[in-house]
Amino acid sequence: MTYFYKAAGFAKSVALAAGLGAVAATAASAETTLRGASMFDDNHAFTKTLVKFADLVGENYDGDAVFDLRLNGELGVESDYVNFLQQGVAIDYTIMAPSNMAKFAPAIPLMDMPFLFRDLDHWNAVLSSDAFAPLEKELLDNADIMVIGYTGGGVRNLVSSAPIANLDDLAGHKMRVMGAPIQAQTFAALTAAPSAIAYNEVYNAIQSGVIAGFENEAASIQNLKFYEVAPNVTLTKHTITVRPIVMSGKTFRKLPEDLQAAVLKAGKEAGAFGRALESREDGEKLQEMVDAGQVKVIEFEGREKLLEMVVPVQDSFAAEIGATELLENVRGM
Repeated sequence: MTYFYKAAGFAKSVALAAGLGAVAATAASAETTLRGASMFDDNHAFTKTLVKFADLVGENYDGDAVFDLRLNGELGVESDYVNFLQQGVAIDYTIMAPSNMAKFAPAIPLMDMPFLFRDLDHWNAVLSSDAFAPLEKELLDNADIMVIGYTGGGVRNLVSSAPIANLDDLAGHKMRVMGAPIQAQTFAALTAAPSAIAYNEVYNAIQSGVIAGFENEAASIQNLKFYEVAPNVTLTKHTITVRPIVMSGKTFRKLPEDLQAAVLKAGKEAGAFGRALESREDGEKLQEMVDAGQVKVIEFEGREKLLEMVVPVQDSFAAEIGATELLENVRGM
């Protein structure tokens, strides 16, 4: 299924089409067609944010524009999106994880670093500012990909088969982490025993006792029923996700100036919309599991100590990727 969001000034319409003939007919009647991609269905926060982006462009642009948004991974996965955006083919805008752009902007994984943000207020303040402007410039210079807004808001916590309430419980805890070295280094500094294993092996690994837990957002715990083998969620709140809304620079430069202005304004506003949406949905999903008796939520005793323990790891990582000043700026906000 293909979604078309056609914006002409303030008069917007939404139509669904299923064939390439409809694509050609719609595109032919419009001055500009912007092609978007989402790996998810129309209920996902990312898709809703991209729809909001199209609506906001329409509110601020007097010309004709068609937004051809492809869902459910029809155009590939995020690693494909990066190549498409860089080349200016197949897609013009999307939302993706910073790690997928690291080959062009080595410092951009800083956005995903655990314990980068003290809390949701700090996270929102950083994303509402120009703190990441140096990373945006690096990405534009090296890959011709523009960051036009920031969404995200999923909060990652520890998920385990046995309760973890404090540092004593965390010591030696066998847990799965993502493959990026900073992930393992961070949790090793907290005295856990992290290992990188494939995500599709996590459920069975917990069930068989190979690991005792992992870390993730509420939506993934719920959707994949991880609560069946790991019913304890400890609120370490170690990561609040950052997901840039990006556009191909090659596409952007071809747009009329008034459409460029509308895109930039809509990117920031759609980012704020998406952050509020995903943050709210994250809390709702966690509460749904609590109400259903599927998980038990545990407050971590002395979370402030965790923030202190990871500072040397963060400093070393930032120095390695040339982002020491950037990290200090984020901390100071």
